[in-house]
Amino acid sequence: MTSPSLSQALDAQRPAPEATSSDLDSPPRFTRARLLRSDGEALEAARAVARQALAGAAQRDRLRQLPWDEVELFSASGLGGIGIPRAYGGPSLSFVTIAEVFRLISAADPSLGQIPQNQFGILGLLEGSASEEQKERFYKAVLRGERIANSGPERGTRHTLDVQARLEHDGDGYRLSGEKFYSTGALFAHWITAKAIDNKGRLVMALIPRGTPGLRILNDWSGFGQRTTASGTVLLDRVPVAAENLVEVWRLAEKPNIQGAASQLIQAAIDAGIARAALDDAIAFVRQRARPWIDANVERASDDPYVIAEVGRLQIDLHAAEALLRRAGRVLDEVAAVPVDADSAARASITVAEAKVLTTEVAVLAGEKLLELAGSRATLAEFDLDRHWRNARTHTLHDPLRWKCHAIGNYHLNGARPARHSWI
Repeated sequence: MTSPSLSQALDAQRPAPEATSSDLDSPPRFTRARLLRSDGEALEAARAVARQALAGAAQRDRLRQLPWDEVELFSASGLGGIGIPRAYGGPSLSFVTIAEVFRLISAADPSLGQIPQNQFGILGLLEGSASEEQKERFYKAVLRGERIANSGPERGTRHTLDVQARLEHDGDGYRLSGEKFYSTGALFAHWITAKAIDNKGRLVMALIPRGTPGLRILNDWSGFGQRTTASGTVLLDRVPVAAENLVEVWRLAEKPNIQGAASQLIQAAIDAGIARAALDDAIAFVRQRARPWIDANVERASDDPYVIAEVGRLQIDLHAAEALLRRAGRVLDEVAAVPVDADSAARASITVAEAKVLTTEVAVLAGEKLLELAGSRATLAEFDLDRHWRNARTHTLHDPLRWKCHAIGNYHLNGARPARHSWI
């Protein structure tokens, strides 16, 4: 079968109405994905998706309109499967390319960048802990164009890794009950993952087909940033789970791995995209709309020496962050090319953490400086320029910067390896 082109895939989609209660309980649309074979093809596809996403990004943010068509286009383009190993039919593209794909798309619409982020994290969990049969089955599903998303951490627990959801035996299968939040991507997914504790006290991950009885997805995300990620609640009321859809993720903690570093690389790429968009919009607004300060004695805001210096500093900071992001991708590629040991896993995590520190700082700063340099006119709702700061501030709260800096310092000063989880 010939895969559809990007334009054909987009033309085949229906309009993107706001989700209704029936939409949330029904399987999402499906478009067969292309198979991307090279880094160049993936970057070309990412630029095409980014162009489409940029056109309506500000309006979607203002109205909290979910990016149904843009998510479908991402899947149809083949970008969802670019990290799948060649042994399972995927292209196994580099981490450098994966980071650049997410940076490009997030510069257009960081909500669209964040929605498939968890799919890549889940694929990493499967690679490190799933059976061969499970890898074959779910990797092929993603390569076809199906989407996998998580039901996120639980509210009201001691910390992010405190899991209260429980899995119980029920005949030949299991039942899963719990309540999850921060479930980015679940609304758009064909498969929902949920972590729970089994009857032996071990952490497992269930993959649940959309539409399974007892599974409910609520579009109740009210964050002031990343507004259209639909990162809301997933309710699980004795949801039936087949034994073949249970993954023993507790096994991942038994051996060194780069799952956390790979997940954090994408987080950093999203922040770098937000920073690039904010700085580009700042430059455009200062050139075209901003008025110079009265004491500058210049005709154009772009000739104000202090504005020029601020833009120069932001460019330096952003270029540094982007350079560390590329470096982190290269290190992950090097580490993944050979068996991972404790030292190489630590090196990967710390290198990504260094990039994440700078992408976090420049994303928040660029969003703030955009408004400062562009002036009061930039606060008008018609421009929606505050979305850059709101998106940066919201997305960078996934993990505290202070603990990144602590891990980096402890590694370089004391040789201490960082903790092994998805947030370092």
